[in-house]
Amino acid sequence: MTTSSHSSLVRIATRGSQLALWQAEHVKARLEAAHPGLKVELLILKTTGDRILDTPLAKIGGKGLFVKELEQAMLAGEADLAVHSMKDVPVELPAELHIPVVLTREDPRDCLVSPPGGLAALPQGAVVGTSSLRRRSQLALLRPDLELRDLRGNVTTRLQKLADGDFAGIVLAHAGLKRLGLTGGISQSFAPTQMLPAIGQGIIGLECRRGDARVEGLIEMLRDADATDALAAERALNARLQGGCQVPIAGHATLTGETLQIEGLVASLDGRQVIRAVRRGRRQEAASLGTAVGDALLADGAAALLAAIGAH
Repeated sequence: MTTSSHSSLVRIATRGSQLALWQAEHVKARLEAAHPGLKVELLILKTTGDRILDTPLAKIGGKGLFVKELEQAMLAGEADLAVHSMKDVPVELPAELHIPVVLTREDPRDCLVSPPGGLAALPQGAVVGTSSLRRRSQLALLRPDLELRDLRGNVTTRLQKLADGDFAGIVLAHAGLKRLGLTGGISQSFAPTQMLPAIGQGIIGLECRRGDARVEGLIEMLRDADATDALAAERALNARLQGGCQVPIAGHATLTGETLQIEGLVASLDGRQVIRAVRRGRRQEAASLGTAVGDALLADGAAALLAAIGAH
């Protein structure tokens, strides 16, 4: 590597939440350890999704709200790299940007943070918090009696609202709690058969400018092959369903050797209608398997379900 200050500096755009900073610091530490002489700086930005906390995500435009400002910083040349939770990244990226590298997947499951005993121990009609339509519809299927209320804010804010007694339990991603060392309050982790995870849940992705060979070369050593293929299948499913935060879509791919299995789900908001589909095949066909699950869901009635939710 050359010693000029520009070529030995990488600037990472990140949100300022505790979890986003953990992820950016993790990438910074690994890059600096792998490339002696490289200096990585964090550019901390507030995104629209971080600013508007009193409105459900589905109403204000969904997932892109957590990445747009980071992408603008890269397009303006103020940052070289953005570190994302892949479940927050929309299907469509700006043409000049791409996500060439994703890291090893953390536990992709959803979990309940509540007093001991898990979901079964919650009293009749208990108030449970989640901002996700996907979690909401699957919770409604598991426990129709629960009162499900919107819960926005970062992980620590949500845990504080639980501690304050606003909720009997809250549902969060296991991965975020694990990364922050906050798994102590988990009373139940949901098997994917009970609650199918979000597309990309537990995967950290690195976004940069297309054709930025220097940055692409530096981050290549962080790529995880299994997470790459699982994510390709899941995002192809999402693209086929044109899914965002506004609709309860779940998708989860797993790898066993060279075989990839992907399961997809579309549900009505009350959890009464749930459509599932599964496909398995060679991992090299990840994207086409994801698309095939999307086709199967649409053929089974998902189109009407999604249209009804969109109108709602």
